[in-house]
Amino acid sequence: MTNRNTLREQAQAFRSLHVPGAPLVLPNAWDTVSGRLVEEAGATAVATTSAGLAWALGAADGDRLDRGSALAAVARIASAVRVPVSADIEGGYAEDATGVADTVRAVLSAGAVGVNIEDARYDDADDAGSPLRSVAEQAERLAAAREAADAQGVPLFVNARVDTFLRGAGGVDATLERAAAYRAAGADGIFVPGAVDPGTVKELADGVDGPLNVMAGPGAPPVTELAALGVARVSVGSGVAQAAYALVHRAARELLDAGTYGALTDGVDYGELNRLLARGR
Repeated sequence: MTNRNTLREQAQAFRSLHVPGAPLVLPNAWDTVSGRLVEEAGATAVATTSAGLAWALGAADGDRLDRGSALAAVARIASAVRVPVSADIEGGYAEDATGVADTVRAVLSAGAVGVNIEDARYDDADDAGSPLRSVAEQAERLAAAREAADAQGVPLFVNARVDTFLRGAGGVDATLERAAAYRAAGADGIFVPGAVDPGTVKELADGVDGPLNVMAGPGAPPVTELAALGVARVSVGSGVAQAAYALVHRAARELLDAGTYGALTDGVDYGELNRLLARGR
């Protein structure tokens, strides 16, 4: 278990990195090697991708990976890097708010100082047919996360993911309504994946009372433009993992179909990878 004083210091450092106009940029990692490569590239923090992590462990994304397996992977990443780590814990790996609190305590034991908690549902939609949890239910889950971390004396950064855009469940007004409720429940930041249109991002940045996180990728504005819009955090979700797996697919097809090796050009040097894994934290 990570020393509580160290966790507090890392949590405070991670919290200070969320500055509107000078955003924290997070190339998401999913295992020890990707975490160390991200850190080596100069990242001031490492965030996990739940999708990439699940795929690496042989599970599909969307609340299909069990808490123990997910957080064991987070612990390996946190123990391998020196910078703060934030864990994407999907919906909290739990059925109810009490379970979310248990997950947060396990996150802290794993050495992470931030969490993403999403409001999307992956089971059958509720009685209203919504792909999202109700505002009240999600607020209760976020409050439980906040209370669990505070009881441990660690200012865990709770990033509340609002999946209105990603799941086609509402626009700016619905997003801001959820964001306000989640902030009141104890969330520190608001994460709105699926919203990259500059006008929309500006409305969200102006309307959210707290740091705004957007998920970027091909076709999204560059970080400098997102910064000018008031964004405080830019991440890429499963994008890096998807690009890595695309290389595996291309290399395999080339080798099997053409018998050539062009896709293997520019791979990370064998010695460099060994060096990264041989070093201490």
